[in-house]
Amino acid sequence: MTPTRSDFDYEAALEACARGERYALRALYELEARWLLGVSLRIVRNREIAQEVLQEAFLLIWQRAGSYQRSLGSARGWIYTVVRHKALDEARRKQREIFVGDDELGLLEPAAEAALPALGDSQSLHRCMDTLEQQKRDCVVYAFVEGYTHEQIAQRLATPLGTVKSWIRRSLLALKECMQ
Repeated sequence: MTPTRSDFDYEAALEACARGERYALRALYELEARWLLGVSLRIVRNREIAQEVLQEAFLLIWQRAGSYQRSLGSARGWIYTVVRHKALDEARRKQREIFVGDDELGLLEPAAEAALPALGDSQSLHRCMDTLEQQKRDCVVYAFVEGYTHEQIAQRLATPLGTVKSWIRRSLLALKECMQ
């Protein structure tokens, strides 16, 4: 009987991968590949590249499974983070090939775009970003351009995590309002 996502032991599977047990990686792939492909596709916006990202991410999962620690979070979350970061790296690499200059706002992640209405032109986005206070603007750029987690941003800015989360949420709402 094939396990379902709800009864699968992701932690045990990652630990088996760390021991070199290939069946565990295959089980992870069979259960999560289509969902992880969706994550990758949303970020890179090209099916072929998203599939390549997924393959590379599973190679990383296999190679780095030994670094996973149960005490730091769920194995499933760890796997999704590996794929997301690999996709963000690929998207940044592709953007650097396309953009000339320092157009940090042109790199906004699709999640940010989903939070905003149709962006229109980049001048409007720049204008709206300029209305944000510097720290709030930095939070948005760190989160959606650099791919930092909220925790990493809080550490970088020496600011409480809850404050960083609030700043990002309020900034996205302000950008949405400004762009309408």
